[in-house]
Amino acid sequence: MVMAAGAHRPGPLKQQNKAHKGGKHSGSSQRRAGGRVPVKAQPRRRLRDLSRVDRRHQALQLRRQRKEAVLAEKRSLGSRDGPPHLVVVVQLHSRAAAQDTLRLLQSQDSAVVRADEGRAGGFALLCPRFKQRWRFVTAQAGDLHAVLDLAKVADSLLFILDPVDGWDSAGEHCLSCLFAQGLPSYALAVPGGTDLPPKKRIDARKKLAKTTEKRFPEAKLFPLNTEQESSLLLRHLSTQKQRHLAFRDRRAHLLAYAAEFVPGQESDLVGTLKVSGFVRGQTLDVNSLVHIVGHGDFQVSQVDAPPDPLSLNPRVVKGQKRSQDMEIQEDPVNCTDEMEEDVKVLMKADPSKQESLQSEVVPDPMEGEQTWPTEEELQEAEDSLKANRRVVKVPKGTSKYQAAWIVDDGEEGSEKDDDEDDDIDDDLMEEAVSQEGESSEEEPGEEESETMTVSECLRDDQYDEKMEEDEQMLERYKQQRMDEMFPDEVDTPRDVPARVRFQKYRGLKSFRTSPWDPKENLPRDYARIFQFQDFSRTRKHLFRQIEKEETEGALVGWYITLHVCNVPVSVMESFKEGKPLVLFSLLPHEQKMSVLNFLVHRHPSNTEPVRAKEELIFHCGFRRFRASPLFSQHTSADKHKLERFLRPDAALVVTVYAPITFPPASVLLFKQRSNGMHDLIATGSLLSVDPDRIVIKRLVLSGHPFKIFTKTAVVRYMFFNREDVMWFKPVELRTKWGRRGHIKEPLGTHGHMKCHFDGQLKSQDTVLLNLYKRVFPKWTYDPHVPDPVPWVRSESALPEQEVEME
Repeated sequence: MVMAAGAHRPGPLKQQNKAHKGGKHSGSSQRRAGGRVPVKAQPRRRLRDLSRVDRRHQALQLRRQRKEAVLAEKRSLGSRDGPPHLVVVVQLHSRAAAQDTLRLLQSQDSAVVRADEGRAGGFALLCPRFKQRWRFVTAQAGDLHAVLDLAKVADSLLFILDPVDGWDSAGEHCLSCLFAQGLPSYALAVPGGTDLPPKKRIDARKKLAKTTEKRFPEAKLFPLNTEQESSLLLRHLSTQKQRHLAFRDRRAHLLAYAAEFVPGQESDLVGTLKVSGFVRGQTLDVNSLVHIVGHGDFQVSQVDAPPDPLSLNPRVVKGQKRSQDMEIQEDPVNCTDEMEEDVKVLMKADPSKQESLQSEVVPDPMEGEQTWPTEEELQEAEDSLKANRRVVKVPKGTSKYQAAWIVDDGEEGSEKDDDEDDDIDDDLMEEAVSQEGESSEEEPGEEESETMTVSECLRDDQYDEKMEEDEQMLERYKQQRMDEMFPDEVDTPRDVPARVRFQKYRGLKSFRTSPWDPKENLPRDYARIFQFQDFSRTRKHLFRQIEKEETEGALVGWYITLHVCNVPVSVMESFKEGKPLVLFSLLPHEQKMSVLNFLVHRHPSNTEPVRAKEELIFHCGFRRFRASPLFSQHTSADKHKLERFLRPDAALVVTVYAPITFPPASVLLFKQRSNGMHDLIATGSLLSVDPDRIVIKRLVLSGHPFKIFTKTAVVRYMFFNREDVMWFKPVELRTKWGRRGHIKEPLGTHGHMKCHFDGQLKSQDTVLLNLYKRVFPKWTYDPHVPDPVPWVRSESALPEQEVEME
């Protein structure tokens, strides 16, 4: 048998062996090099070329560097060269024994206690033996602003708990605010509980541990009944790892230890405030601006270096006998006068390098004018004035100037539409127009009437009667419910043409892809703000300078005196009342106004409806102010839909005019009640500083199919005259069940129209027409926030059982 000769062809599953790598010998070449590196630059991806041993060695070095940085931070805090360890004592329950805790902390062996001047409960603890110094400051119970301000600069927070309940409703509210703002290092102290029987004491301790585990998963409870336990607590405070807050680590800040007010030459109400304290965070530059929390931005004229009142130098306590190894030394009131000869001037401000306090751009009203009007333009303007002349009925004795301001009934609706101020929402404007028309028809003969001017921003404290508050709240709940059921739907007015009523709105082919110029039809307030060409690039450049470049000024840990210029006397009065005086240095541009966008979530403890453009209180980083914001959806598109209410189930963006702040910065939103209490309604962070963020308000006009054919239907109740149908003919229609279409032609003179769709309609369907308009926030920025009324404490720690102060 003869077989056909042919070559064998392998199939697709043939085994492919790996080729031999000869001639490289990377391991042997590295061993021969002996660790020497060639002169040429290493590539960026050199980590992939490192061997396993080198990678392990590099990871070990990085771990050692981080560990040494943490140890250096612990050693510097509270040492001779660093600032004193600032501990803020926060009482979370009305029965918590805060005074007993302070008394135990003051009874340390070989420690010197110095009481703070002019503030109850504050003291400094100096331990020369351990080379440590602490400063304890007690936050006033119920004063939310004081607690938040002290937490901004505190190194550690010492929470005082009740041995049975832990914290009450006011303590729960305080913890919610502190967690949202940013919590520094903390410790939990539980004084008392010794009067309970031993068995109940153990049960109470287990119950308290289970309660605190939800809020503080890794925290340890420190009983505080003896001097030994207080020593353990101090040891824990000094050795625990410090938690960093980004908004304060990049800015120099200090808590005032002493202050003095020098009235100015022109007025006693404004003068120079001399604030003394320890520098923290970053180096303090005399040419930069400082922000006094709750009072505004100011310039610094001079920085002095007085003697350190909390020095660990033995000469401070030399020759003073101690009784029971403890002595309380009161700081004399005239200590600054006695040591004036020791005060050294560190630096003075340079007017050429000093930051300006200008916060707004002064717009030039003639900036848009290019030429003078020609004679033809003047003649056209005069002819148009003659054509617009009208005859109105006026009372006897009315001048021409007064008659020019009298509005006819027919013009009220259009003038309201053209009004720049957008206080009244569009869906309520028809009701206001109809009510004004009815009142004018009922009383045509009245010439004498009494008018009352009502402020735009109505404060809640004007509503004294509880019934009026309930009616208003009920109306808000109804509006929120209607907005949830029928989002953005409004009724077409019958007394005003729709083309006049909605003349500022436009239709869009697609909300996502249709273009919208961000510089189009900007309001006058946009001429007053500042805008960055690239905000993120400016922010990165500033932060890189802070990390790498060394700033000349007062170093961290120095005890200095700042001469703050043009400060109102009210700042000194609040300091004398015992409220904390906190100063932050501002980064460049942070005193200028712009448009800030915050990403917030609704706080679960608050369920009341919050409407857009209501006045809210903002705690943004180190600032505190009032404003009326806009709410919009948080999406990745270039246009964002306006939300009329603060949604509880989604993240929203809050837009407001405010001073520039570089993120990261936390934000807390409060709403003031009629009794003065502040409710936490939302928490979040600063998203961006971007005036070009487009917030679009949508209106939806609805109509009902009257006669339905194959793909054509007659729709009614969307418009009520033929001209409106022709005006809105180019806008695309949609239905609630997903059909799309357009207006073909009007039918008759009462607003019926023939529409064509991409499919057959159902009789239950509703035809919709979307209209869009860009909206801007209102300039309601107010840096002065009233102090809140203290919370009434209840025994329960649940936020739903909070008790209102009547």
